Amino acid sequence: MAHISSTPLKQAQLQGPWDAIVIGSGMGGLTAAALLSVHGQKRVLVLERHYVAGGYTHSFSRPGFSWDVGVHYIGQVANPTDPVRRAFDHLTAGRLQWEPMPEVYDRVAMGGMSFDFVRGKERLKAALKTRFPQEAQVIDRYFKAVQAANRAAALYYVEKSIPAPVARVMGRLLRARCLHWARQTTSQVLRKLGATPELAGLLTAQWGDYGLTPAESSFAIHATIVEHYLEGASYPVGGAEQIAATILPQIERAGGMVVTSAEVAQIMVQNGMATGVELAGGQRIDAPLVISDAGAINTFFRLLPAQLPDDRPELASLREKLRGFAPSMAHLNLFVGFDGSSQELGLSGTQLWVYPSHDHDAEKQRFVDDPSLAFPAIFISFPSAKDPAFEQRHPGHATAEMVAPVPYSFFERWAGTHWMKRGAEYEAFKQQWTERLTAELLHHFPQLKGRIAHVELSTPLSTQHFMNFQHGEVYGIPATPERYLLRELGARTPIAGLLLTGADVAGAGVTGALYGGAIAAGLALKRNLMGVLHKPLPSQSEPS
Repeated sequence: MAHISSTPLKQAQLQGPWDAIVIGSGMGGLTAAALLSVHGQKRVLVLERHYVAGGYTHSFSRPGFSWDVGVHYIGQVANPTDPVRRAFDHLTAGRLQWEPMPEVYDRVAMGGMSFDFVRGKERLKAALKTRFPQEAQVIDRYFKAVQAANRAAALYYVEKSIPAPVARVMGRLLRARCLHWARQTTSQVLRKLGATPELAGLLTAQWGDYGLTPAESSFAIHATIVEHYLEGASYPVGGAEQIAATILPQIERAGGMVVTSAEVAQIMVQNGMATGVELAGGQRIDAPLVISDAGAINTFFRLLPAQLPDDRPELASLREKLRGFAPSMAHLNLFVGFDGSSQELGLSGTQLWVYPSHDHDAEKQRFVDDPSLAFPAIFISFPSAKDPAFEQRHPGHATAEMVAPVPYSFFERWAGTHWMKRGAEYEAFKQQWTERLTAELLHHFPQLKGRIAHVELSTPLSTQHFMNFQHGEVYGIPATPERYLLRELGARTPIAGLLLTGADVAGAGVTGALYGGAIAAGLALKRNLMGVLHKPLPSQSEPS
């Protein structure tokens, strides 16, 4: 297994010159840095405020156990010819290995009904028609709509990747077909297709993968996630931390470095151009290119000076539009360790989604109004059963991860307190949520009673502390119809020499962040790196 070779700030030698500085080592930041290094021979400095690299792809350990904080499964990587697999192979020089998950990769328990999401589009369609025989034509129309939306989305992202002068001329045409779908919510499209509420609830049962209920989400993001998992899912061998560990050598090949515990306080701007960054300790580092993987909100409201010396009306306009977006979903994450191996405990790689009923929007609102009611969604996953290397690292042990959406407002009264020092009232509040989630786990997997060896809960304040998202949000700018209509949100920014990368450029999740990184690096190098990513992996001896 590869190990993350990042350097803590106190041990780092930050002498330049640097060709680029990347703020943040999430999937978008690592992708942009690796592509600049490999295809531009750029010396890139990646600065990560956390003490471990990887963003939502990093893992953490306790004696006998390890868990991932954000990666549970990835689609379109099982087949070496899949575009997403080729992109990962390209970024990692083929070092990252994948383990296919079971044919039933997601199981849904919803209001007394159980349904298996099976690998393969035609098999999934057949299963849906067996469950809803009177809606066979609706199901066919639904999959055609998903395909049409995704074909249209390809041109939408082309506009984000091409030079600005060309985009100004062709952008409206490139975006038009995608916006037909994107400006509609998922609920609106399903109603137009004629889906009953029960069928619609099942078709949207993976809404946690993009963090918005059907009445909130753009159909474009829903279609993206549906297609992503149609041929099943896989898990990185060795855990999610292997993603960063296998990308880092690509950055180092050209003299780059990933530095942890290095918080950027400000992006330096002079004469309308980004000139480098200032760290929290006051150290300034110069570079002609800055790429931010800190998210659009953090970048435009926290890292850039509130007032720039010269008038930047485009920046003021973008900030005003971004203020109109509510934060995306916050969540609880319960990490559980068991005494016993996955095989001994009868655990599989199949993941479970639990819902009180098919009406996801109503259940979410009921929970917001009364937190004593059932969680609107619970996701249960067993990473130890998905990773063939887990038993080698932690023999005789197994793990579970549970995710449940909660409003940040439930925890807001402790905003401003410090991690691990929030007080007895906060710990008691956490314990209530821990007990509720643990009870759900044991209800669905009763064989785990008496086998729990470790339990640890992450709250929206934990996300705020480690990921620096001020409302504990998971998915950055939420994928509502309004987001797709915001043309200014992309890798380009109103500041010359400053680009965005990550999920806010492209789409939710690890794969969306990856393509955000490819768009940013492509604009920086004035090359179409999206096409390069999807080509078969070249020999290491070939020039890039």
